Amino acid sequence: MHFIIKYHEYTFITMITRRLLRIKILQIIFSYKFSGGKTLPIAEKELDHSIKKFYDLYHQMTYLIIELKNMAETKTELAKAKKAPTYEDLNPNTKFIDNQLIAQLEKNAALNNYIHTNKLNWKKNRDFIKNLYNTVINTDAYKEYMNNPKQGYKADKDIVIKIYRVVIANYEPLYQLLEEQSIYWNDEIDLVISFIIKTIKEFRKDDGKDTPLMPLYKNEEDINFAKKLLRKTIQNFDEYNELIKQYSQNWDLERIAFMDILIMKLAITEILEFTSIPTRVTLDEYIEIAKNYSTEKSNIFINGILDKIIVKLKEENKIQKDGRGLIGEN
Repeated sequence: MHFIIKYHEYTFITMITRRLLRIKILQIIFSYKFSGGKTLPIAEKELDHSIKKFYDLYHQMTYLIIELKNMAETKTELAKAKKAPTYEDLNPNTKFIDNQLIAQLEKNAALNNYIHTNKLNWKKNRDFIKNLYNTVINTDAYKEYMNNPKQGYKADKDIVIKIYRVVIANYEPLYQLLEEQSIYWNDEIDLVISFIIKTIKEFRKDDGKDTPLMPLYKNEEDINFAKKLLRKTIQNFDEYNELIKQYSQNWDLERIAFMDILIMKLAITEILEFTSIPTRVTLDEYIEIAKNYSTEKSNIFINGILDKIIVKLKEENKIQKDGRGLIGEN
């Protein structure tokens, strides 16, 4: 489920979708159960921190293209300062340095304010920036861009998108670096890059420094959804054990993958606690999550168990839906 927000003539999809929130809560509860001494308030703080770090990564990775442009400027100036500069040194191709899209990002108030306020930068990673820059300039896409005599905003935007999609997204040292900086970042880089590309696509030639970046949330409703789902799942954790055990009679609960159990407990919580979310939507969401976060056939197993649990809960009149939540209930 994506939410779309309009700022003047700009239209952005919010970054934190309900599925991403579900995944983050799954990760937090997994950590909560395997780390002794954690309390519910600590788990809630970890959730807030995880979401904040995701937004940090979005801004820091957006700023990365500016750092690459700065590296190009530095190398150009160093070449000019040689004792015996060549004609190419003195007359460099500055097409990338003059890239209009990068200039817009460099002047962007929202980006600069967030980077400054949260003290995000690449100052300690100069060798990384240099190596990434050398990788970029040796790609066919970059060479074609630099050698094409035609100049224009579209070409400037396209090369930035290609650098993110083709080079940065596949640059292994980036994943190693991010893993060292935050445990939350390594698994989220692909998604963040997709959001950066969506952001860039929204920019237009005449946009000024006040052009908005992608918002984190649609509204307080999503924040409340996340906190309630986390809190209620933890509070009813043991109770849901009995429910799952009842409908997995051919399985020893201790032999079921712990991630499968967590996914089912989150699904049960959502079905019972959120009257405006259709049961089918909840079921589909957690089956999709199981495909990526549990064992190979977990989605089939989870679907079978949850189907039986849902029938029982409906018979006991424990599933109450209203408004949009009624879709598909009959």
